[in-house]
Amino acid sequence: MQLVDWKAKGTYFTYKNQSIFYVQAGQNALQPDKAHVLLIHGFPTSSWDWHKVWQPLTEKFVVTALDMIGFGYSAKPYKYHYNIHDQASLHEALLTELGIKKCHILAHDYGDTVAQEMLAAFLDRAKQGTLQTGVEIQSLCLLNGGLFPETHQPRTIQKMLISPLGVWVTKLMNKKRFSQKFSEVFGTHTQPTSQELDDFWQLISLNNGHKIGHKLIRYMNERKVYRERWVGGLKNSIVPIRLINGPADPVSGKHMVARYKEVVNNPDVVMLDDGIGHYPQVEDPEGVLQAFLAFAKR
Repeated sequence: MQLVDWKAKGTYFTYKNQSIFYVQAGQNALQPDKAHVLLIHGFPTSSWDWHKVWQPLTEKFVVTALDMIGFGYSAKPYKYHYNIHDQASLHEALLTELGIKKCHILAHDYGDTVAQEMLAAFLDRAKQGTLQTGVEIQSLCLLNGGLFPETHQPRTIQKMLISPLGVWVTKLMNKKRFSQKFSEVFGTHTQPTSQELDDFWQLISLNNGHKIGHKLIRYMNERKVYRERWVGGLKNSIVPIRLINGPADPVSGKHMVARYKEVVNNPDVVMLDDGIGHYPQVEDPEGVLQAFLAFAKR
């Protein structure tokens, strides 16, 4: 699937006066009871990250994916308070708009943190006896991401973005620098192609999105502030959780999995091939599909 085809599949809805791009497929009048899957993308990319697993997923589920505010084809306002709670609310708003009352979640990277907040909110509703006021999470499947601030190993570019120099770093960002730094988190033998790098950069830089990286990156601090809430959700979940991990990821690979097994009770973990890095759905879509489908059908 080409990027132009992905754009053509999508449409927009409005959230807080901002235009949000999303794609949905898989509806079938002959299968009105198909389960729903929500895909949540990572930083600094977009829902396009899922294009290699999209078609097989839509054969079995009604699948929805949006570009979070500040990403991809969605609005990228400069004067906006970007934060994880807001991105979680954005997803809840879209699901409500579409009449989706329950879903499975498959998330990656920054999207893992958004999913952790959605899970925490769901658990809050369960305790309060108000489940009907929000979306029911049926299961949660997480790809590589910074689930624990103590094991997250940010790249130099991330450290620079979150520092006081961040605003100047964004001004100097260009396709060449992005391609070099971005490729470093992929496996040695699963590097993004030049066309993939072109597509990723096009989506990031659209509407000057590359100039708000220092605002979006603040999620790394949020992970520390809300660690108890977000890690607590993983520990105390009442819904099934599976972790699918590319172990060669220098940011959140096998070292993160080791911590996950220490913290989470009865951890359900699938390790992909040793050479898979930070973007499993791009580097090993078949492996991700196999692991997710086996989990979701249980």
